[in-house]
Amino acid sequence: MFQTEVYQPSYPPQHKIGVLLLNLGSPEQATAQAVKPYLKQFLSDKRVIELPSLLWQPILRGPILTFRPKESAQKYQRVWLKEGSPLTVYTQKQSTLLQTQFDPEKVIVDFAMSYGMPSVEHVMQKMKAQGVTQLLVFPLYPQYAGSSTAAALDGVFRVLMKQRNMLPVRTVTRFYDHPLYIQTIANNIRAFWQQHGKGDRLMMSFHGVPLQTIEKGDPYFDECHYSARLIAQALNLTEEDYIVSFQSRFGKAKWVEPSTQNLLVELPKKGITKLDVICPGFVSDCLETLEEIAIDGKELFTHAGGTQYHYIPCPNEQPEWVEVLKTITLKELQGWLEQ
Repeated sequence: MFQTEVYQPSYPPQHKIGVLLLNLGSPEQATAQAVKPYLKQFLSDKRVIELPSLLWQPILRGPILTFRPKESAQKYQRVWLKEGSPLTVYTQKQSTLLQTQFDPEKVIVDFAMSYGMPSVEHVMQKMKAQGVTQLLVFPLYPQYAGSSTAAALDGVFRVLMKQRNMLPVRTVTRFYDHPLYIQTIANNIRAFWQQHGKGDRLMMSFHGVPLQTIEKGDPYFDECHYSARLIAQALNLTEEDYIVSFQSRFGKAKWVEPSTQNLLVELPKKGITKLDVICPGFVSDCLETLEEIAIDGKELFTHAGGTQYHYIPCPNEQPEWVEVLKTITLKELQGWLEQ
């Protein structure tokens, strides 16, 4: 009689919950050679550049990847930390600090980048090898945008599509109005004012997006304004006390207004010579906050006649921000943790 080998099950299996923090990413070094593959991956994402590949790829592989890496590398060099890219350093610290809030025998916390290293696929494979059987994906973007949150989740789903034994997954898609997030940003501003004084206006600068993404249904613009209004209310500010703007324009398409860079030139001419700037859409300082706003922004403002310019840092590794991460994580893990 034909006999088959009896399969011996490996039960009881490990059952751990994974919490995967996601952020945009950075090159591994502040050099043109390292920036080029990072930019190629980032700007090839159709969530980021919504143009037909036949139209966009020749532009990307031609003038952009020829000249942009050197320019970007010089910008990174201005803010690069001893440990590496600021975004990677702070995201890793947040991951490590959040892990201390959970029993590692039950919950594994790690981080990955949508572009660059550590990659989503590598970290998900590592977590699965550690016994993770349920996964919470937590993109670190307070306001939802297709080019940030959705792009990050796409990366996770692409990995899941390759898995035979797919992990159950939950996702955080936004937290723009979460009371603790609002409180943390407001407290951060308040503490800065107590130490450095208060300017004529508070500018809340968010990452910009092309206008067409809003017209297609992206809620990002509304969520940014809602966050700003809640932060202003927490600080007892009137509409005249703060400004909402959008930075990081790219290309010739029409972007959401008003432009942060344009306002930095215009405000001193209107008598607003003391300005405080914060970027509530970023939870970790990075190239866009440290170079574009803290350095370039100050140069624009002072050259236009401004006399005092203060950039208020992101929450980074502040204990209050770690508590926000913990609170949101616990809410999303209801049912799983109890099991």
